[in-house]
Order: sequence, then structure tokens, then C-alpha cells
Amino acid sequence: MEIAVLGCGRWGSFIGYYVSRLGHKTTIWGRDGSDNLKSLINTRKNEYVTLDDNIKLTSDLKQTIEENDVIAISINCQQLRGLAKQISAFDYDGKTFLLCMKGIEDNTGKTLTKVMHEVLGDNINAAIWVGPGHVEDFVDNIPNCMVIDCNNDIVKKTLVKELSSDLIRFYYGHDLLGNEIGAASKNVIGIAAGILDGLGYSSLKGALMARGAREISRLIEAMGGNKMTAYGLSHLGDYQATLFSPFSHNRMYGQSIVRYEQYSKLAEGVSTVKALMVLKDKYNVDLPISQAVFDIIYKKKDVRETLLKLFERPIKFEFKS
Repeated sequence: MEIAVLGCGRWGSFIGYYVSRLGHKTTIWGRDGSDNLKSLINTRKNEYVTLDDNIKLTSDLKQTIEENDVIAISINCQQLRGLAKQISAFDYDGKTFLLCMKGIEDNTGKTLTKVMHEVLGDNINAAIWVGPGHVEDFVDNIPNCMVIDCNNDIVKKTLVKELSSDLIRFYYGHDLLGNEIGAASKNVIGIAAGILDGLGYSSLKGALMARGAREISRLIEAMGGNKMTAYGLSHLGDYQATLFSPFSHNRMYGQSIVRYEQYSKLAEGVSTVKALMVLKDKYNVDLPISQAVFDIIYKKKDVRETLLKLFERPIKFEFKS
């Protein structure tokens, strides 16, 4: 396959490295002036991977879109609509866009595939690549299982066949909406986990995992998805990598809140929790963990009191709500 990767940060550069190793003709695109792209062009490597010489590096978006069949995207989720508008000026009909990010548009609550279709229409295929796995583990040859989902079954099966390896075992997703919501919202649960770590209450992460998955299952069901998707690889299956790993930006962000430290790396859960508040009101679903994280980040409520109050809610049957 001819695969382009839009985005040359930690995950984007790894995806380019990975698909090239599988034998696919690979291009990595970065915006003009990108420090990451400049570094890759000059050294062919970053702190995670060393790129093969046959990987093309470019800032020419038009050529990248028009010369490749599959366009993988790994950028800040909130920048996707703007990038899609740029792409709309080129010949993109029939292309497959594989979204390798986990987020929801924060001001609308729309999933990323919906954003792509809104801007580019229905003559594209919009797929997602989600699930557990950190670049730091993959480059050490530690395998994991992930999910590819798409409303076009032929595209989905082709991507799984062409991208699977001993390093990453892909499963077929069966609920695009649920997998997108689940993958994005686990980052919010990751921030809550980091806060618990910072407070010295890591033992409560078991309860957080159980209640977090239940909370998101209710949202997915209210939106028309399959509530059981929350217990699959896109959400609950990604908890270890997000709630416990030292490589999790969202967990580290939550921990930094408690320590009154600045955290400079991208934690997608910060914007996703705003989107969850939009969806909470739209679908009238109780999201107590997400609400607590939102209140801590955006309303500056007391961290200890707000999060620990979750575990002092009125006694109720475990699976009633």
C-alpha cells in the first residue's frame, strides 16, 4: 500500500516507521516550519525511532494527499477540522483516512470521523486506529493488541490485514461510535488516575476503573452505540497504558495538577473532558468522574475534596447506575 502519515511527533513518526517496516511505501508529512520535521530530515531519527532511508519526508500536503491511498493522521485532535479544510482543496475522493488519535471535538462533542465527513463529504473512508500501546514499549518489541474500525467493512478488513504484525495484533471493531467515544474518554479517566496517584490514593484506581467503564458505557448507549464497547480494547482494555504507565501523558498531567507543576506535553483528556460535558448535557447522562475532572481543571475546584467526594456518593446498587 501507499501510506502517508500526517503528523511527525511521537506517535506519527512511529506509525511511519512501523508501516514502512511492513513493506508499505511510506511518506511522513509535517507542517512547514515544524521542528519535528526539520529534525527528522536532518538526522532521520528522534528519541523514539530511526527512520529507514526509503521513507519520504515532506511538508507538501497537496502532493502527500494526492499520491497516497491511505492517509493516517496523528495530530492534536482539536486541529483536525482545520487540517481537513486544508485537505478539501486537493483531490481526495476515494481516499481512506485512518485517524490514529483519541479525542472528541471539544466545542461540539463530535467524533473525529464525523468531523472528517462533515468537511470532506461521504466519498471518503474514515477509519480509526485505537487501543492500548505506547511507542516506548513498541520500540522495545513489547507487543500489544489494538483495534481498527470503520463503517466500510472492506476497508476495515483490508487495513487489519495490511497493518497486522507480531508486534501489533489488530482486532476488527464493530461499533465505530462506541470505539471513538471509548478511546477518547479513557484519557479523562487517565487524568483522574494521575490525580489519585498525586494524592497518594493509588489504591482507589481499581474503583476508578470499574466506575469509569460503567460511566462511559452509559454514554455510549445513550448515543446509540453498544454499551459493551466500553469494556473492550478501546476503553477498559487501554486502562493499563493510560492509568498506570509512566509513559501516559494524561496520567502524568493529572499527577502534575496535585503537585502544582506545569506539564508541557499534549494530554488529549484536557480537551476531551470539555467535549464530554457537551455530550453529558445533550444526552442527559450522569458522568460523575468526568464532571469531577472538568471541575478540577476548568473551575479550579479543590482537587482532594472534588475527586474523593466521588467515593462518598450515596450508597446504591453497584450496577443500577
